[in-house]
Amino acid sequence: MKDRVFGVLQRVGRSFMLPIAILPVAGLFLGIGGSFTNGTMIQTYGLERILGEGTILYSFLTVLNQAGSIIFDNLPIIFAVGVAIGMAKAEKEVAALSGAIAFFVMHASIHAMLMVTGGEEALLSGSTADVVGIRSLQMGVFGGILVGTGVAALHNKYYKIELPQALSFFGGTRFVPIVSAVVYLFVGLLMYFIWPPIQKAIYSLGNLVLVSGYAGTFLYGVIERALIPFGLHHVFYLPFWQTALGGSAMVDGVLVEGAQNIFFAELAAPGIERFNVEATRFLTGKFPFMMFGLPGAALAMYKAARPENQKTAWGLLFSAALTSFLTGITEPLEFTFLFVAPVLYGIHCVFAGLSFMLMHFLQVGVGLTFSGGLIDLVLFGVLQGNAKTNWTTILWVGALYFVLYYFLFGFLIRKFDWKTPGRGETETKLYTRKDLNEAKERGKEKSEDFSGEIVEGLGGAENISDVDCCATRLRITVREAEKADVERLKATGASGVLRKGNAIQIVYGPRVTVIRSRLEDYLKKEEA
Repeated sequence: MKDRVFGVLQRVGRSFMLPIAILPVAGLFLGIGGSFTNGTMIQTYGLERILGEGTILYSFLTVLNQAGSIIFDNLPIIFAVGVAIGMAKAEKEVAALSGAIAFFVMHASIHAMLMVTGGEEALLSGSTADVVGIRSLQMGVFGGILVGTGVAALHNKYYKIELPQALSFFGGTRFVPIVSAVVYLFVGLLMYFIWPPIQKAIYSLGNLVLVSGYAGTFLYGVIERALIPFGLHHVFYLPFWQTALGGSAMVDGVLVEGAQNIFFAELAAPGIERFNVEATRFLTGKFPFMMFGLPGAALAMYKAARPENQKTAWGLLFSAALTSFLTGITEPLEFTFLFVAPVLYGIHCVFAGLSFMLMHFLQVGVGLTFSGGLIDLVLFGVLQGNAKTNWTTILWVGALYFVLYYFLFGFLIRKFDWKTPGRGETETKLYTRKDLNEAKERGKEKSEDFSGEIVEGLGGAENISDVDCCATRLRITVREAEKADVERLKATGASGVLRKGNAIQIVYGPRVTVIRSRLEDYLKKEEA
């Protein structure tokens, strides 16, 4: 039962990655557009002639600002469609259309109930909102996830349905949007009655986290990192970023819910003198350990490697550290030491929690789109000014984190002789660049297609039930877990393999999307 729940949560978590992937681009538009149309910034640097109102550049940046805002304003329907696509096993375009239809039908049903009963006045302040132009309950991305997961379940069950001859035209994939519309008409009616109590419960839970102060922030950071190995961190942090769990605030006369939503609403609003730290407490803590701490750990592992292996270890660790510093994608580096020294990962989780708590305590208010790397720090910290963000604090706290990770990790690696890259023989072979070079000699270069080896490692094409990926991991559901060969999968160049029941995650790093596409093409050829 636990394995089945894990498998479902894994599929839900990975399905979040498609809509989440647009956030960096949206944040880039909003960050650049909002920063360079800010009146205070223009006056401070004397840029009225170049960026002042009425200039061509100001007009373009205003468009850029609005292009970013429209994505954040419509995240619920983006999640409805994205999650439906992510969880559908086949005919994903049908699932996408059905998700959009179900989303409209559900909110139209809620709107009708509000009109018929006049019940809006009896609800909590801020309980309703305009959702894609429909006055409905404020369900945020929860509403989108509810639609996406439900539609995907209906789609997977019915997309091959055969109806009686007289109704055969409506069978197969045509039946999915029909059944989705019918089901979500009743879901909308049901939500009208059950969502307001859920809203009250969410507000209460959010208040509990908020009033717990720094201890709550610390616990949030620890849990968020601790879930990384299981691939369930998206399920945990997303409600804080996008719903009332992360707090609510009035921004420019509009009630905004969710930590990330509050930050970007304030980013787009004129006259904000300081960003809401009670919202950014769930965001800013990533910068010190992603930009500085983990690179410090990478340097410690490099220094601890045997002299004859340091060149090999450098290739692996430097690229992983640079990726973490620039973009905040940490999994390649975290998985480098997770499998050979889990204690280090536990320490890392505690340091992550402390990072979130310190940023909260020191009143640092820098937002982010996806992860805490240099790009987001420049856009949402440096360009916004220190008065609004206190971003310079990240630099000195980050310097302390670099030193702390470097010396503590280096000391523990040597004391306990943990086989981090370059220190061991077979224990570290699977996590160093040397193995990728050996894989190249066997014709398994990472730039080539090794889908056949992956399929064999998973027990054959007939054993593969579902294929998807997140930012760094190939996520597979197999029919019979015992047929999967972990060592064979690692030999394809993976830096780690996780197996929980029928759910298997293979860590390849940022190139995983290409690997997934090639694997899907390979499986289609096998079916043909």
